[in-house]
Amino acid sequence: MYVSARSDYALRAMLAVAAAVRGGGDAGGGGTNELVKAGSLAEVQEIPLSFLQGILLDLRRAGLLLSHRGAEGGYALTRPPEEITVGDVLRAVGGSLTTVRGLPAERAGYHGVAAGLTDVWLAVHGAIATVVDSTSLADLLSRTPTDRASTTS
Repeated sequence: MYVSARSDYALRAMLAVAAAVRGGGDAGGGGTNELVKAGSLAEVQEIPLSFLQGILLDLRRAGLLLSHRGAEGGYALTRPPEEITVGDVLRAVGGSLTTVRGLPAERAGYHGVAAGLTDVWLAVHGAIATVVDSTSLADLLSRTPTDRASTTS
C-alpha cells in the first residue's frame, strides 16, 4: 500500500474537522461545533490550499463532508467521527486501497509460475482493509502521544 500525499492530507483534514466537531484540539475551527473553513484547515495542517480544495471536493462527493457557502460557511462531517473510518477517507480520495501496476489488486492477473501472486495481493488487500476499516476518526482522535509511542516499538 502506498499512502499518497493526497490520502495523507485527506485524513489530516478529516481529523481536523472531526476534532472541531468534538470541541477539542487545534483543528482550525477553534474547538467549537462551528463549520471549519478550508483556509483554516490548510493553514493549521500545512496543506497547500489549492490542493486541499480538490481533496475537500472529493470528500464531499463521497458523502463524508458537507459544505456551506458564504462568509459563515465551511465544512462539517456528514456523520459522527465514530462512524467514519480511515478506509472511507482513503477510498474517497484514492479509489482502491491496494493496487498492482496501477490496477486494483483483484484485477491483477497472472499465469504460469506467477499465478499464486494474485492470492498474495488479495491477502495484502484484505489485511489493509481490516485495519483501515476498523479504525475510525474518533479512534485516532482518542489516541495520546504515549499510545503512538507504544505502537511504533
